[in-house]
Amino acid sequence: MKNELALAGVRVIEICNVAAGPFCGMLLADMGADLVKIEHPEGGDSLRAWPPISEGFSENFASLNRNKRSVALNLKDANDVRLAKALIADADVLIENNRPGVMDRLGLGYTAFNDINARLLYCSISAYGQTGPRSQEGGFDLTMQAMSGIMSITGEAGGAPVKCGVPLADFSAGLYAAFSIVAELRRVTQSGHGSHIDISMLGATLGIAALQTSEYFGSGHDPVKMGSAHPRNAPYQVFRCRDGHFGMAAGNNALWAAVCKVLEHPDWLEDHRFASPSQRARHQDELRQMLEADFAFGEAPSWLERFRAAGVPCAPINKYSDVLADPQVEHMQWVQALTLPNGVETRTFGSPIKLSGHGLPIRRAPPALGEHTEEIIAAINARQVEEKQ
Repeated sequence: MKNELALAGVRVIEICNVAAGPFCGMLLADMGADLVKIEHPEGGDSLRAWPPISEGFSENFASLNRNKRSVALNLKDANDVRLAKALIADADVLIENNRPGVMDRLGLGYTAFNDINARLLYCSISAYGQTGPRSQEGGFDLTMQAMSGIMSITGEAGGAPVKCGVPLADFSAGLYAAFSIVAELRRVTQSGHGSHIDISMLGATLGIAALQTSEYFGSGHDPVKMGSAHPRNAPYQVFRCRDGHFGMAAGNNALWAAVCKVLEHPDWLEDHRFASPSQRARHQDELRQMLEADFAFGEAPSWLERFRAAGVPCAPINKYSDVLADPQVEHMQWVQALTLPNGVETRTFGSPIKLSGHGLPIRRAPPALGEHTEEIIAAINARQVEEKQ
């Protein structure tokens, strides 16, 4: 990009493992923050061990840790804790996703920096939050999807509980954390005072379930599993055709009229069962059977072509190999080349954000464990010498 990135000059320290915290840190680093990742010398972030492993380096780790530097410190060693404290004392933001109380026991809790770095934004990401009856319980994406209600509405009616294939709890918590940090940075510039940001995976997962919680509050009834269907709109789901399935969403009356025109069924427009989105939703099983009776005579590509021509939103049921090769993904330049620390050339999905037509650059490859330890410790020592003079 021609212009300096928005978070250039912001120093972020990350003491995190696996997904929610590292994703938050990467979002800030993509926007220009100088992010230093503190890892244990033996193994580092546990995501480093997750396959696929390309000649000793995890591509899962690479996907969440670009644009970062790594320093290896043992936070159970007094000297390394001193170095960590010095890094945090000079930082704008700290991100940690340990169980509540762990950072306090290490001497690196929020209150330890009240007098050392009053401007510090200290962001804690945990399963249930820093306080409350469940705060000491651990959690992973699976347990959060179970706890939050997501698994109660995912899958086919009558089927076993199913988690979403994408780790929603981890990544929604990371997004909420990054948003909160950026918003609070603006306040810090005005007040000079930092804060302790408390992000829970449970809260974040409930936050993105606004339509489901409001359905319960408004009706008194729990939302239910509907497969790919929608509780308030139809046709709005995956449909079977001659060679498989495709998705089609005609979420208003104009689009429904377009569907009827494509299928040459003007009589359906006069059917009282299908007079409005809510009426169609009430009768969507009947409607699905009627539609699929027609769809059985054609293959998915043909139906997609016809619905696209009519302006009806529709899509194939892609695998990741399909969507990553899609011409729109290529046009947006989201897939980028990446050289791993071991020299292996791979690809990664970069930031989906564009600013004034420009994507966010990959300024640094994901770091080897402790790759920047010497330079970071040297900078700490030089600063401490300077402060004594």
